[in-house]
Amino acid sequence: MALSPTRVLREPLLHFIVLGAALFVAYSLVATPDRSERRGEITVTQGQIDNLVSGFSKAWRRPPTPEELRGLIRDHVQEEVYCREAMALGLDKDDTIIRRRLRQKMEFISEDLAARGEPTDVELASFLRLHPESFREPSQFTFRQIFLDPEKHGANLARDAAQIIDQLNRAGAAADTTTFGDPFLLDSEFSAATSVDISKQFGPRFLQSLQSIEPGRWQGPIPSGFGVHLVLVTTRVEGGMPALAEIRDVVRREYDDARRIAGNEAFYRKLLEHYTVTIENQNAAEVREIARK
Repeated sequence: MALSPTRVLREPLLHFIVLGAALFVAYSLVATPDRSERRGEITVTQGQIDNLVSGFSKAWRRPPTPEELRGLIRDHVQEEVYCREAMALGLDKDDTIIRRRLRQKMEFISEDLAARGEPTDVELASFLRLHPESFREPSQFTFRQIFLDPEKHGANLARDAAQIIDQLNRAGAAADTTTFGDPFLLDSEFSAATSVDISKQFGPRFLQSLQSIEPGRWQGPIPSGFGVHLVLVTTRVEGGMPALAEIRDVVRREYDDARRIAGNEAFYRKLLEHYTVTIENQNAAEVREIARK
């Protein structure tokens, strides 16, 4: 049965044919006149084949069969063809994912350049001196604490704290602390707690007081972010800067990371010298500041 012209225009197959023809015309307009130059030669090296075999073996825990290897090589060639044709059509332009990947590759090149050479102990020791805050070992405290809620004790807080401290010190190390104080979320005993952890849990004011009180006796009240505390410090180990030999691997990792960051920045600034950057609604000084940060 013959189709009417109106029905023909509504046929999906016709739509696909027209779309395909339009894409072909667009391709012809964008493509370079000399397609043989754009295609060039594709050479699959033995090194690339070895990489294909290695990747397959890691994924499947066995080497590929001859048929599978032929499929891997065919897929590699197909990928190369598609990539070259896509770049010839400009499909790689203004693509966020591709731009990020290209940036990553440039950063990898920069990092490889920065990573060359083994640092000497003199360089690592100098880095350690210049960045002590990254390597200093924190002080450690072993202590017991009793919490007093200021809202519950009100004006009697100082009196109640003094009475409890007196009873505890007279009872000595065997004193039962469970009968004193108010309910509290944190533990009542801490063993070898670092100054960093104590500051996070109780606040810097509590840590500052803990660093100054004399070990061996109940003292307080010591303020924290929760209220006040009665504290018995049994052991305090002062922090300090360890020797390079003790933390060489840690210093080396930090040194390499700092060198990588500095190398990336230097590499970028060197490349930036070849460009003129314009940012709308920004003056020249602001543009330089933005681009170089």
